Amino acid sequence: MDNWVLKGVRNLVNEPVEAIEITPTQVKVKVTHVLVSNFDALIFNGDIAAQFPKTIGRFAVGIVTEVGEQCYGVKKGDRVYLESAVSCGECLSCKSGKKDDCNDIKLAGRDFDGFLRDFVVCEYTRVSPLPDSVDNLQALCIEYVGIAENIYDKLNLSQGQRVAVIGGDTLGNIIAQVLQYHKIIPIVIDNTQSNLDKARTNGIYYAYSADDEVVSNVMEATNGNLCDAAIYSASSRLPASLASRIVGKQKSIVLSGFTSLHSAIDLRDVLEKDLHVFGVTNAANYTDSVINMLVHGAVNIDSFDKEIVNQFDPVKILTDLSERISASNKSNLTVLKLMF
Repeated sequence: MDNWVLKGVRNLVNEPVEAIEITPTQVKVKVTHVLVSNFDALIFNGDIAAQFPKTIGRFAVGIVTEVGEQCYGVKKGDRVYLESAVSCGECLSCKSGKKDDCNDIKLAGRDFDGFLRDFVVCEYTRVSPLPDSVDNLQALCIEYVGIAENIYDKLNLSQGQRVAVIGGDTLGNIIAQVLQYHKIIPIVIDNTQSNLDKARTNGIYYAYSADDEVVSNVMEATNGNLCDAAIYSASSRLPASLASRIVGKQKSIVLSGFTSLHSAIDLRDVLEKDLHVFGVTNAANYTDSVINMLVHGAVNIDSFDKEIVNQFDPVKILTDLSERISASNKSNLTVLKLMF
């Protein structure tokens, strides 16, 4: 059975494994689709540290083929989402029954084996059955939507507030849509016209180029008050200092996503405006609420460029993606179809 293992930086090999017997609380899942993400490419390229060897692949869906006798809420034949971010189970919060407050979230493909393999055996609590109304492409974006929802919760925003989303890539676009779902007014800023066009296609009214007029455009959109918060997508390739320029005093800046680039927030603005700066990079424990959001049409991914391939060389795909994200933040979804 195929199992793509990263042995070291850019050293990805297929190491087939023997069948694994499940325990009473485990399920066996035939992986059918894997989303190749920027996160995977950065792990592959050594820009994000991981302990080798590690099976790569952070986002996947599949079909349950075996179920242990002590598994509940999941059955053979279910189409499921494989959890890409899980609580550690070891920190004080986890041991106190507060997994939502875990301070050491584990990510697939970095902290535990990912999903670019034929079969996954895991605890039944690490898979979530998918309703028919949520298709495979939507399911592969569950973590992105969950990150956006996590950001929304942490910002504690009220309806009608205006929030800048710096970066109109896949994550930035989804964040803007989730804000709009909660009746927050997003202002998308990007330097790629196609990303701005996608934002407008998804109903985002304010979508501006990151040019010399961006601050004045934001001022006009906020009636001169600047933004109530700014969310910076790390793969946007825009200067992080832009975030502090377009938020008001005592507001928040959220840094999200993954990148190999080094950037800096303007410390003077942070201090003078008394800004709160924090990061959100995962959506552990958000899967159920995200699936409900997708059922109710909170996010539209139809406008994203998509490539679904069933004959593939993961090394080439990850090499090409590494080069692409170093030069562009264009939004697109590359999906490997493992089942015909």
